[in-house]
Amino acid sequence: MTREKDYAPASGYVMLTIVLVLLVAGIWGIIALRNPVVVWPMVIALLLMPGFFFINPNASMVLVLFGDYKGTVKKNGFYWVNPLFSKKSISLRARNFDSEKIKVNDKVGNPIQIGVILVWQVRDTFKAAFEVDNYENFVRIQSDAAVRKLAGMYPYDNFDDDSEVTLRSGHDEVNHTLEENLRNRLEIAGIHVIEARIGYLAYASEIASAMLRRQQAAAVVSARYKIVEGAVSMVQMALDHLSKQQVIELDEERKAAMVSNLMVVLCADKDVSPVVNTGTLHN
Repeated sequence: MTREKDYAPASGYVMLTIVLVLLVAGIWGIIALRNPVVVWPMVIALLLMPGFFFINPNASMVLVLFGDYKGTVKKNGFYWVNPLFSKKSISLRARNFDSEKIKVNDKVGNPIQIGVILVWQVRDTFKAAFEVDNYENFVRIQSDAAVRKLAGMYPYDNFDDDSEVTLRSGHDEVNHTLEENLRNRLEIAGIHVIEARIGYLAYASEIASAMLRRQQAAAVVSARYKIVEGAVSMVQMALDHLSKQQVIELDEERKAAMVSNLMVVLCADKDVSPVVNTGTLHN
């Protein structure tokens, strides 16, 4: 048998009544008849008692008889089965697993620290009980392996190509890849992956400061590019407007001086100080 199957146990309340009757009969026989032979109802009751168990909501009980899988009880309630059955309780509740931060290398070899948050639950109790030794430890080990594989598939960040998917920017695609990887790994243990996502991501301490400076430099360059691009557009618009309105006639030399002044004003980090020229351009 390699698949989960349901098992219908006897009602625990009915068997509890029978056990109580046998106990009372045995005690009454000993007290009233004073004959130790009539103690057999009490012995039977004691032998039946290990068969009782109860199932909480979102829990299950795997039943095995001398190595033979008999089935799984998932419906909550109070039950009784053969006392010789071995019983293993498996929770069906959704569980959170927040992995430890591990140090790995990303796609381009940069050392990073990464951790994953996994939401999972047992769907197949047969696989969870018999396909792996310890399904909870199996989830931890396979999550660690999946995170290491994921880190090697993407760079942490890419300063040269904004279109490339990275661990920092490609949240949807990266998390989807992580979920698929974990589903394939945990399926053998009957584990259903509800959600998986990166919970922690950072450069390793030995390169964190250098990478921070690189990010800051890239941000400054990008900002400067936007400023210059906007300034050129504004200067062009100013020259076109002056020419169209015929406010002033500018030769090439005066246009160059005006462009230089406007670019300084528009691109400067600090407020510029105006200079009033009371003469001509050359005096």
